[in-house]
Amino acid sequence: MLAAVVLCGCASVEPPPSPGSPNAPVASQWHAPLAHEGRLGELVNWWGQFDDALMVSLILDGQDASADLAQAVARIADAQAARVGRVAALLPSLEAVTDLSRGRSELAAPAGSLSSAGLQASWELDLFGANRAAASAARARLEASMAAWHDARVSIAAEIATTYVELRACEAQVSQAELDVESRRETARLTSLMADSGFQPPAAADLAEASAAEGQVSLAEQRARCEYLVKALVALTARDEPDLRQALAGGAAQLPQPAAFRVDAVPAQVLAQRPDIHAAARDVVVASAESVRAQALRWPRITLSGSIGNTRISEGGISTNGTVWSVGPVALTLPLFDGGARRADAEAAKVRYEVATVLYAERLRNAIREVENALVSLQSTALRSDDARLAVAGFERSYRAVESRYRAGTASLFELEDARRSMVAARMTLIETRRERVTSWIALYRAVGGGWSSARLEDVSRT
Repeated sequence: MLAAVVLCGCASVEPPPSPGSPNAPVASQWHAPLAHEGRLGELVNWWGQFDDALMVSLILDGQDASADLAQAVARIADAQAARVGRVAALLPSLEAVTDLSRGRSELAAPAGSLSSAGLQASWELDLFGANRAAASAARARLEASMAAWHDARVSIAAEIATTYVELRACEAQVSQAELDVESRRETARLTSLMADSGFQPPAAADLAEASAAEGQVSLAEQRARCEYLVKALVALTARDEPDLRQALAGGAAQLPQPAAFRVDAVPAQVLAQRPDIHAAARDVVVASAESVRAQALRWPRITLSGSIGNTRISEGGISTNGTVWSVGPVALTLPLFDGGARRADAEAAKVRYEVATVLYAERLRNAIREVENALVSLQSTALRSDDARLAVAGFERSYRAVESRYRAGTASLFELEDARRSMVAARMTLIETRRERVTSWIALYRAVGGGWSSARLEDVSRT
């Protein structure tokens, strides 16, 4: 037993890994253009810095109605209860016991009463650290569940914001499609009049009518897409649909503009604030603690117990009372033969620990990829935005010139339709570029942890 104590003294729970540590290496610098065009924003209050109060309100409603968040709260409660139970196992247990009985022990003896009240205590010495390891695992599970709750909040906010931005972009595209349909109808009307007067062939009138019908089809498809997005917001926020539509009517076709923020820290510093990375690190601690506990369960267990109380005996008019106590038994549980079950559990727990470290490193790599993808998207949209605006201005001027020539009879309907399609496509591209830029900021917010702070989590977990 002394040798076992010495050996188990060498076993300890591994501390949580951190980005940049030897077992979780990450790059020392970013390999994507950094978003340095905006000012440094406070991520905790980032949503409030948008110029759209409705979107912030929808995010709050969605978090209140989220089943994922409700489940995360339940998991925190379970983890808290488990932590209290595991910590309590390290302390002595104390119970109050009271009993009362009446009867006679022999046929000729008078009836008597026996009553007692006392305390019973027991305590497992935990020489080999099984209970301490279980408490460490429970504490790490609680921290992981709290981090998962924060991660769910960030995910829900990003999903609602992205859906909202897509809806506003869809509305802007509907507005462009409506203008396009109106223009096509006017062209068809004028072409029909000119064909009736003999200035245009009948085929030109047929083409103009076909173009107007095609525009109407595209408009119907775009409106249907907007309807799908409205339904999605209703499901995400649990708002009454008529009320939501009334609120949405105020800023139709206006894309919200986020507050920009910088990402100029090395990957290790940025990723340390992600709640999912924090949770993955705590999963490694859980696996390490369970491995230590599985090893400790292979060794003997010692339990102390005792009791003290007052007993009163009344029989034949004679009463006797006094204090009774006992120390012990001292129970020694020594595993002798279990068919290798405990050893197999210990080996499996060790493998789970190794797997947890691999999963943690993989999450780090994926997190870096998410941040760099968002940075690349921001850089791409920044480069394309100016060109998209220039393209819209140029195609609008070209369309107006061709339209004037067509009405003067010096341009064909084919030229007019080609100029119109180019103009509408350029406008749609500009709207899509703006949508992509806003959603890229949202993706970057999500990728860097969404304002979550592990320091605040640690403060809460200690209370």
